[in-house]
Amino acid sequence: IRDVARVLRLPLPEADRLAKLVPERPGTSLQQAYKEIPELHQALEDQNPLVRETLKFAKVLEGSNRQTGVHACGVIIGPTDLIDCIPLSTQKDSILPVTQYDGKFVESVGMLKMDFLGLKTLSIMKEAVKNIKTRHGIEIDPEQIPLEDVKTFKLYQKGDTIGTFQFESDGMRKYLRELKPTNIEDLIAMNALYRPGPMDFIPDFINRKHGIDKTIYPHEWLEEILKPTYGIMVYQEQIMQAAQIMAGYSLGAADILRRAMGKKKVEEMKRQQSIFVEGATKKGVNKKKAEDIFNVMARFAEYGFNRSHSAAYSVVAYRTAYLKANYPAEYMAAVLTNNFSDIKKITTFMEECQRQNIPVLGPDINESALNFVVNDKGEIRFGLGAVKGVGEGAVEVIVSEREENGPYKNIFDFMQRISLRSVNKRVLEFLAMAGAFDCFEDVHRAQFFHSDEEGGPTFIDKLIRYTNSVVSQKNSSQMNLFGEADENVIPDPEMPDCPRWDKLEMLKKEKEVTGMYISGHPLDNFKIHINNFCSHNVGDLKSLEKLKGREVSFAGIIVSSQHKYTKNGKPFGSFVIEDYNDSIQLALFSEDYLKVKYFLEKDNFVFVKAQIQPRFNNSDQLEVKVKSMMLLSDLAEKKASDLLLEIPVSEINPEFLDFLKTNISEHKGKCRLKIKLRDDIEKISVDMLSRKIKIEPVGFLNTLLKKHDLTYKLN
Repeated sequence: IRDVARVLRLPLPEADRLAKLVPERPGTSLQQAYKEIPELHQALEDQNPLVRETLKFAKVLEGSNRQTGVHACGVIIGPTDLIDCIPLSTQKDSILPVTQYDGKFVESVGMLKMDFLGLKTLSIMKEAVKNIKTRHGIEIDPEQIPLEDVKTFKLYQKGDTIGTFQFESDGMRKYLRELKPTNIEDLIAMNALYRPGPMDFIPDFINRKHGIDKTIYPHEWLEEILKPTYGIMVYQEQIMQAAQIMAGYSLGAADILRRAMGKKKVEEMKRQQSIFVEGATKKGVNKKKAEDIFNVMARFAEYGFNRSHSAAYSVVAYRTAYLKANYPAEYMAAVLTNNFSDIKKITTFMEECQRQNIPVLGPDINESALNFVVNDKGEIRFGLGAVKGVGEGAVEVIVSEREENGPYKNIFDFMQRISLRSVNKRVLEFLAMAGAFDCFEDVHRAQFFHSDEEGGPTFIDKLIRYTNSVVSQKNSSQMNLFGEADENVIPDPEMPDCPRWDKLEMLKKEKEVTGMYISGHPLDNFKIHINNFCSHNVGDLKSLEKLKGREVSFAGIIVSSQHKYTKNGKPFGSFVIEDYNDSIQLALFSEDYLKVKYFLEKDNFVFVKAQIQPRFNNSDQLEVKVKSMMLLSDLAEKKASDLLLEIPVSEINPEFLDFLKTNISEHKGKCRLKIKLRDDIEKISVDMLSRKIKIEPVGFLNTLLKKHDLTYKLN
């Protein structure tokens, strides 16, 4: 549908709407969909001829070869040179030969097709094992990891699987929390079930495991093979075993039955049904019961997954979960190392580290290596190799010198001990911007770039001259007549006197050289505002169809803006806004622009209200129409009227009350304070409202939440 719509130039939103109406059920044809889905059936008679033709031609083209493709990891093995057995061709930009038969047909002419997969997961495990050995001196063999580890199954039961193999999607984590797996068989089954089609059986699987629903077997003879999956036929092997047990099939014949069921070959299915029923009745099974069992098998065979495949992947997944559960910092450091080129993933994994209370610190000249590593305190250190412009050669020089002669004492000691051929000016600048020299307390980041006069040498320039002088003196130093060395000492350059970069400037420099913010986020001071007053994040605005007709509110930092005029002389503007998750560019015209133009300045923190509606000049497309904007710093004062604070009785003591009084007196404002005193044991609560006490909520909460993990609601 999408391909035909593109050729016929049917608007994208309409094409998208039609395509999404087609059920995702495997094996569903367009003809079936047109009959089953009323909206599609009506669209066949739509007034718009483009809609009618799109559906008509899509049905005609369905099943045709769309294009040639090459399997990502399929390797064909033959008895002799393949050119003697099957037709071959070459692939563009590759010297490897490619079969002209597709994967299914090539097997039918006697070739063996094998899939050889390369998994990044194995690299992550290897890196994690190395990290564990470095920090703990323990040599872990992944092949020997026990499959009954309590910590690992607790991790699965809590759904804490971000960063592990196969089980990290939101949907899978939800099901894991419901399933609470207790053995490897549960994981193998979930891996096989979590796909379109068999996913419908997951609630039954979970309820049967916990005894909520009774486990029912199609026949008592099948209990042994279906017990691990609570009576549900999950695997292709179970279909084959059922045929052997119920109808006396040989293993080869059972495989033919499995293929016929899986591919829905109608004629072959009829033939197989008669063979199955005949075989089952010979073994004493009632004919009607045999037919019912065959139909159950056929239903599950549509989705049946290869158990050996699921088991192999699940064991690898379990090993990653074991490493994360038992050595979280070492494992997450390996995950970060192997995903650093993907900024969205790395952000997710850093948030996961934060959730696990594993600090991720910036690069450090005295602790970092090429990749992410774990220091003696259990904190993850950024790899020096993650800093732009700092190559492996420079890192090797820095790390090897440190390992051989001990930590660098200060910036001058560092400069004397490294080679400027590898650690040049560009490397020094990028390391300083990333904060790699922050371990030297006598120098801060801004000083490296300070110049006493405009266009004059920076402190980095002076450090390079200093290093060259030291090296030159060492090379030319000669003993005098009496065997005494030259005692001329080259003085250290004077530290420049300049102010430190503010937090925003520091974070921007970090992002410039690493692609991300490390020591914080520009929006950190506004977390309370964002969590309480924003309905959506910026990333949500990338999928407008779900938000059609709704008012949304979001916040972020303006990273760029433009103020222009149309050809007709009317003012308009555009800006890019970024939050914790994503960034998006928005445009404003006429009155909408004039209302908010003074907020559209780089580095402004803003709160935006907008309407998701059809675009003015193209009703088939949706747009984010900005309705209002204000500075985030003004948001709480203008929007917050009440703060409800929930305090468990267990928290109440003289020290807490003194802290609460002090906090209230230090943050007076206009917001009413309500307190819900809660007794979780007796299951009772008391609501209290102060008519006199009014507070400034953001400062109050920031101070409070640093010491006490309390629930609150601000509105």
